[in-house]
Parts: sequence; structure tokens; C-alpha cells
Amino acid sequence: MLHITEPAPMTHPPVTSTRPATAAALTATLGLAALAWLLTVRQMGGMDMGVATPLGPFAPFVAFWAVMMAAMMLPAAVPAVLQRARASGRIPAVLLFVGSYLLVWILFGALVFVVYRPHGTVAAGLLVIAAGVYEFTRVKRECRRRCRERAGSGLTFGLACAGSSIGLMVMLVALGVMSIPWMILIALLVLAQKLFPARAAVDVPVALAIVALGVLILIAPSSVPGIMPSMSSM
Repeated sequence: MLHITEPAPMTHPPVTSTRPATAAALTATLGLAALAWLLTVRQMGGMDMGVATPLGPFAPFVAFWAVMMAAMMLPAAVPAVLQRARASGRIPAVLLFVGSYLLVWILFGALVFVVYRPHGTVAAGLLVIAAGVYEFTRVKRECRRRCRERAGSGLTFGLACAGSSIGLMVMLVALGVMSIPWMILIALLVLAQKLFPARAAVDVPVALAIVALGVLILIAPSSVPGIMPSMSSM
């Protein structure tokens, strides 16, 4: 008798197995970013003295910087965090990815503390010009490309994104490290550069605008709001 063997049923990877981790990763990342923004705005009240802002003791500054970086950098990292959640399907792996990503920015804050000094408008203008020039460099383009690609570990992703955004972060430190308006502007630029591919029609005018801002600070610092300490804060 002829026996017909039925083919084994095809097995597919469980599509829904990663959905809880993905949803949890998205909710936690955006929730942590929102909480960090609230804490940052509350803590920054009265601390902004423009280019003359002191950093205070090391430990409180680094703790505050960590909250700042969570506020500024986590929204831009959402696509990479979701990639990690889909790839692993495990919450601990996502937490490790986010933690090591933020660690890169915390270490950058420690470096800022070492090299930072309250400064004048000439130094601020020159640093802003340098930040604008950096936007044209090959290093910037390569780091931005890697920051937009499929994420590996949190450390490698963080290093690529730090290389992409270091000019913008130097700009923040130069203009007012405790300035909410500059922080929001730079966070939006970081987010846009992470979500959208490089396009000369957009990126070149942005870089030229940064250079022009630096020149304006050099020749007419009083016309740039927020970089000089107000009389009430002195």
C-alpha cells in the first residue's frame, strides 16, 4: 500500500514573542526621557549664568549631567532601543543596552567637568564656530552614518552617536551648560540628525547657521540672548 507522508508543518519564528519587550522598551525609554526632562527643568531654575555658569562639585554635576543626557539623548535612541528589543526579546538585554549607551554620555560629562571653566564670549564664539566647522568633517559624517545604522552594543552605539553629536554638545557647553532653551534646540538637532538621513540641502545651511552664530557672538555678544549672565543672577 502506498503511504503518503504529510509534510511537517512549517514553523515560523513567534512574531508576537518580542512584542511585549518592544512595547515595554518604547514605554520605558520615552517615560524615562519625559521624567528626565521634568527633573532637568526643575533643577535648572536659577542655575543658568550663560558662559559664566559654574559647574559646582564633581559628584552633583555628574549626577545632574546624567539626567540631562537621559532627557536629551534617549528620544533619539528610541529606534536603536526598539531594534535591540526586537532582536533579543528580553528586557534585561534592553536595559543593558540603554545603560551602556548612557554611560558613554556620562563619561563625556566627566570629561566636560575636567576641561570646563567659566569663560567669556570670545571663547564661546570660537567654540561655536568650531562646532559648526565640525559638521562639515568626514568624521562627523561617518559617525552619523554609524549612529543611524543597526545598533550593536550600547557602548559602540553610544560612541558613534557621541562622535556624531560632539560638536553640538560642545556648542551647548560653550553657550550655557545649564540653559534650557539651548538644551532644547540642541536636543532637537540631535533627534533630527538621528532620525533623518544626511542631506546637503539641509545639513549645510544648519552648519553655516552655527558658524554664523559663533561669528555673531564674537562681534555682538549682547545680541545673542542668554549667553551673558543677567543682573538678577549675579
